[in-house]
Amino acid sequence: MSDRDGGDEGTTRRRLMQATGVAGLAGLAGCSGSGGGSTDAPATGESEGDMSTTEPPDPNVGDGELVLATTTSTYDTGLLDAINPLFQEAFGVTVRTISQGTGAAIETGRNGDADVILVHARGPEDEFLRDGAGINRRDVMFNDFVIVGPEDDPAGIDGMSSATEAFATIAEQEATFLSRGDDSGTNTKELNIWEAARVEPAGSWYRETGQGMGDTLNQASQTGGYTLSDRGTYLSQQNNIDLVIHVQGPLRDGPAILQNPYGVIPVNPAVHDNVNYMAAMAYVSFLTSPMGQAAIEEYTANGSQLFFPNALSEEPDFQQYVPQDYDGASSASVSPERFQSWVDEFVPEGF
Repeated sequence: MSDRDGGDEGTTRRRLMQATGVAGLAGLAGCSGSGGGSTDAPATGESEGDMSTTEPPDPNVGDGELVLATTTSTYDTGLLDAINPLFQEAFGVTVRTISQGTGAAIETGRNGDADVILVHARGPEDEFLRDGAGINRRDVMFNDFVIVGPEDDPAGIDGMSSATEAFATIAEQEATFLSRGDDSGTNTKELNIWEAARVEPAGSWYRETGQGMGDTLNQASQTGGYTLSDRGTYLSQQNNIDLVIHVQGPLRDGPAILQNPYGVIPVNPAVHDNVNYMAAMAYVSFLTSPMGQAAIEEYTANGSQLFFPNALSEEPDFQQYVPQDYDGASSASVSPERFQSWVDEFVPEGF
């Protein structure tokens, strides 16, 4: 996106605003709680309440445009259409969304072609932080993954309590399985499950779509195949596809390997001085504020809540800011105990 460089005037203006205002927005983000691709600019919507008791930031933060690189699940579910207009109205910033797999979204941020990323693959997120490409990561929300397939369940996996056993059974039966094959957060999770199952999927039964979650669900429905889906995208499209959930994730007492946390990370302005860091930190502040968290919680599709906000907490949670192995531990995912604590705190009974 060479148009992001903006010339001398735009770069000078960004540097000036960064020098004079970053500390204020960093403080705002810190106080909000302790706790392939397409582009669009959603129309401005109406705010449902004040973000805080203080006056909102001045409009036209940075250069007035925020480029958000994000996973297809936040886009395909319609969540961004619900929350981005609230941010735009509060800050006077136009959001331009690049919807792609998490791996591609992280690479977009790494190249300086986005100001902030909203993704769901903690291992690659940690590498992004460890390399200095991103800073000030925050937990935003979570849901889980589910294994879906045709109702007649030719592989016989319905009701299994183990995702690895279900995958191994699908491979043994050579039942059609649709993989996104796009280096997305979902694809990363799928490959992790195959590895844990000690299966190298190959053959005519295993098909890579190279598409986003919505398109992959449609293809699985059309071919009578199985696939791994985030629960949010599945719920948002379940009325249009002939697939049912055969293996539940941890929101419904399923295996911890199917957990699905989301994080937001601004691109490091010390690496790419063309990025709109002011707007990126404003977006982090908004998503993790009471207003942003309420908008996420209230968003539903087909009568179901799709995402569960987890940015606000009475207790400090320093693990969200740094790579999971920062303390010497070796981990590429949120611990099952930590994720279960989110489920216990934020998921309503009877969900």
